[in-house]
Amino acid sequence: MLYVERLRRRMRVLFGGVWVAESEDVLLLFEPARYPVAYFPESDISAHVLERTEKITQHPDLGSTSWYTVRVGEQHVAARGAWQHTKLPAHATELQGRLAFAWRAMDAFYEEDERILGHAADPYHRIDIRQSSRHLVVRYNDRVVADTRHPLGLYESGFAPRWYVPRDDIHESSLTAVKLQTFCPYKGLCSYYSIGDARQAAWSYTDAYPEVRRIANLVSFEPDIVSVFLDDVQLHLEPGQTVVPHGPDRNLDVAELERAPGGGPEMIAGG
Repeated sequence: MLYVERLRRRMRVLFGGVWVAESEDVLLLFEPARYPVAYFPESDISAHVLERTEKITQHPDLGSTSWYTVRVGEQHVAARGAWQHTKLPAHATELQGRLAFAWRAMDAFYEEDERILGHAADPYHRIDIRQSSRHLVVRYNDRVVADTRHPLGLYESGFAPRWYVPRDDIHESSLTAVKLQTFCPYKGLCSYYSIGDARQAAWSYTDAYPEVRRIANLVSFEPDIVSVFLDDVQLHLEPGQTVVPHGPDRNLDVAELERAPGGGPEMIAGG
């Protein structure tokens, strides 16, 4: 389903040390299999930061899309840093006169004075965590990697359950840390492990956000890479369990994840 909904929170966009957009009238666009995208009224975007380019693309549902360079002075330039749907069909007129900023191209997005990482937050996204006594066993080839009767089930909107295992129930020597890190706006920074020659077969939120602190430093295993059995039934990754990134800032380092303090730069004059 393609739909928009009012965010009902002040959102600001930081680029080049200044707020290039600030609005209490942001709309979130929800598209199938994509992260939500924030659209700002033209009137709430700073003057002189947008330069229209010759680039025009076609959105399958929203028509022609014009692209903009975002510029702050001579040092801070984001080519194709923003876009606007210019020939909207009748079912999408709510987006008339609004622009979206490419998440990775900007320095940061804020709701009030708190930085929002990864992508615009989905107000309908929910995570429930439940303690279980079910028997979970993880095998790779003929080796038992994990064996627990104390897994935690993580139930996330739109996704199949993920099972997290305490470190005490894992043969730690089986896990080899890899350099890859990704970021989830709801759980935090995620680290990955290989098991033998099975790359990225497991992951852990070693310092999970307070809202999901119960899974902090526990490990979950990818059932399509290693064999995961729950009460002797082998699990498999269900179809439709991926989303198409639409500009999320993946592979953030630890410094990028630090929450900035309140306050901050001013809007550009004329914004």
